[in-house]
Amino acid sequence: MLFNSIHFLFFFLFVTTAYFMMPYSKRWILLLASSCYFYMAFVPIYILILGGTIVIDYFAGIWIENAPLNKKKRYLILSLIANVGVLVVFKYYNFFNDNLSFLLKGFALDNPIPYLNILLPIGLSFHTFQAMSYTIEVYRGNQKAEKHFGIYSLYVMFYPQLVAGPIERPQNILHQFREKFDFDYDRVTSGLRLMAWGLFKKVVIADRLAIIVDHVFDHPSSFNSLSLIIASVFFTFQIFCDFSGYSDVAIGAARVMGYDLMRNFNMPYHSKSIKEFWSKWHISLSTWFKDYVYIPLGGNRVAVPRWYLNLFIIFLLSGIWHGANWTFIIWGLLHGVYQVFGLMTLKYRQSLLRFLKLSKFSFLSLFSTFLLVDFAWIFFRAKDVTTAFEFINRLFSKFTNLLYELKHGGEVIEDLGLPPLDIILCFALIVVMETVHLSIRKYEFNIRFVHFPALVRWSMYFIVLLSIIFFGVYKERQFIYFQF
Repeated sequence: MLFNSIHFLFFFLFVTTAYFMMPYSKRWILLLASSCYFYMAFVPIYILILGGTIVIDYFAGIWIENAPLNKKKRYLILSLIANVGVLVVFKYYNFFNDNLSFLLKGFALDNPIPYLNILLPIGLSFHTFQAMSYTIEVYRGNQKAEKHFGIYSLYVMFYPQLVAGPIERPQNILHQFREKFDFDYDRVTSGLRLMAWGLFKKVVIADRLAIIVDHVFDHPSSFNSLSLIIASVFFTFQIFCDFSGYSDVAIGAARVMGYDLMRNFNMPYHSKSIKEFWSKWHISLSTWFKDYVYIPLGGNRVAVPRWYLNLFIIFLLSGIWHGANWTFIIWGLLHGVYQVFGLMTLKYRQSLLRFLKLSKFSFLSLFSTFLLVDFAWIFFRAKDVTTAFEFINRLFSKFTNLLYELKHGGEVIEDLGLPPLDIILCFALIVVMETVHLSIRKYEFNIRFVHFPALVRWSMYFIVLLSIIFFGVYKERQFIYFQF
């Protein structure tokens, strides 16, 4: 069930209305049943896989808490193997098999291991990581084992963030399922505003940009440098609007009912370094890797070469987490290179900026960070490595031709899959979104907005809703991160 569908609209209205009408002690039953229905709307049979991992981790948490010290780790490892095993089978089995076949082919050998004709369960990486955080926190003593099977199941399956996060920690969300939340007008309107903003970013901006992005990325050899630049920049904003739009709807839907989910994005394209970018992009995943992989590896409390290796490991795992394709691995490693190179050259770059008297021009750092992130997204979006390098090669090899055509008034605007006015609208929508972000950051717009006169607030609601209705692209396009 997609957030950008009529099906979800009626589902949300029904579940939320019933939620506030029910006794608070029984609300978990409604939410769990609704979450099961929500998940089964995609591929019903996969509820059995999710249910199996829930049972394993539920008992693992209890065993870990009650076991003597020398056995706690054993139960944790069994739980992690079960979760990672499901990921490996459904997400990476055929990828590893493909690469094994490629290696054996070099020795004129056939691969005897059969391929699995299976679909990847929706949101598998998200709810698997959330389940793993539970058993790890119980093992560390930061979270009591949840004895109520229904409440624990709801922790994993809570429908707003089941499919694409945020990836919650048990300390934040588990206790909330036992709290009583009465209908609160300010909280409900705040949640609905966030949902509307997320839907605007998805159906009005992301899905419109996707038309051009798909058109160009599917056949990059057919386009000039300008078209490729436009497509790469549009994808940079498409994936942000698509994923952050999902997160906004998820957080907003939970907020309407009283639940507080962690923030997943914080204006990442306003970052002045790759390090800052990753503190603002997909925060629930980056902090997951930090808490459960980076710090246990030693973090930055080790020798410098080992520190750099730790960073590479994190970004390699991040790439693998995103998908079973070398494009994602290269994307992750690129960010690892960015991060390490940035640390190695930090002092020299600062000295150079001071020498050139450019330190005060912070937009230079912002622009260079955006270019690096945008370049890496090419690998993320391309269907395979060959297409990615074809895209990059044509972008740079045809750049001088582009400059020549611009200088001599030649034809440089190509058919990008949308009429020229729609392309202008795409740029205008990006400007509008970033203007809103700047207003939120600089003028604390979110805080001041609630004090605006009712006429102003409702006029703005009306404008957003009309924009969604008249400018939205209604193809029920799946969210990009559903595939992860």
